[in-house]
Amino acid sequence: MKKLFIGIDVSKDVFDYCCLDQENQIVLRGKADNTKQGIKKFCKLINALKGYSLWICMEHTGYYDSLLAFEFAKKKLCYSLLNPLELKRSMGITRGKNDRIDAYRIASYALSNSHKLQPYILPAEELRVMKVLMSSRDRLTKVSVQLQNGLQGLRVVSRTMNLKKHIEENKAIIKQMKVRIKDVEKQILEIIKSTPELKENYDKIEKVIGVGKITATKCIIETNNFTKFTDARKFNCHCGLAPFEYSSGSSVKSRTKTSHISNKSLKGILYKAAASAIQHDPQLKHYYNRKLKAGKEKLNALNAVANKIVLRIFAVQKRDEPFVKFLV
Repeated sequence: MKKLFIGIDVSKDVFDYCCLDQENQIVLRGKADNTKQGIKKFCKLINALKGYSLWICMEHTGYYDSLLAFEFAKKKLCYSLLNPLELKRSMGITRGKNDRIDAYRIASYALSNSHKLQPYILPAEELRVMKVLMSSRDRLTKVSVQLQNGLQGLRVVSRTMNLKKHIEENKAIIKQMKVRIKDVEKQILEIIKSTPELKENYDKIEKVIGVGKITATKCIIETNNFTKFTDARKFNCHCGLAPFEYSSGSSVKSRTKTSHISNKSLKGILYKAAASAIQHDPQLKHYYNRKLKAGKEKLNALNAVANKIVLRIFAVQKRDEPFVKFLV
């Protein structure tokens, strides 16, 4: 059976699609509404293309592709969510851009890289809800920090003018934000506690020294409860903790360093976990100090500790025994 690669460029209200066969010929292209009814019509249209094995590809946009992914999973269609950065870099030098062309470029990428395509498995509803709640918490936390920093500035300026009312208003907003953050965290923990498979992994990894509630929750969400990532080294690479060599011939020899392509939010959380761990775990404290004595910078040594914590998280998750604290 011939393969048909369908590229979809998603926007808020509509999505453009382009179907390419194995000879790079356009079989079908068009536009549809990004609604349940529009997706239903699109699925009916592509299912009418007899004699083809369908593979749908689209960029992972975060929100706009969620309905498409849900409906495709429900209809048991084979589809992939592509990393936007990987897709952009694969195109090389391009001129001009519109949704119709982007749909063709996505289909062309799928055709050229069919050997690398992996079918996307929609996470369980509990994990999808947790991801949305955690994103809300991150936004609220960011705004809260900005408001607190602004409040410090207001206190300095208030030495020369009367800003008492304005300061009190800002304090009230910050207090309200903190209450909202706690409420979101409570909702996330309720989901974990009510889902046995999530609770089991959460209870295991939270016992790792340095790993708190937020770190444990973030790891579960990002790994789809340790199904998306099963290898700690690959997860370290995803977080931006894994060091890479930078050299070429005899002229380019840079120091080994981590890549800027990473999940920076998760990396920051793991750095905080590492900072906590070296205060409470003698083994990791010794490891951190050994790195410093070897001439490593503090941030590099902290990165190495964060790397160790991820290895411990994955090790504990895979076995039934609880985490054991080792003494130096």
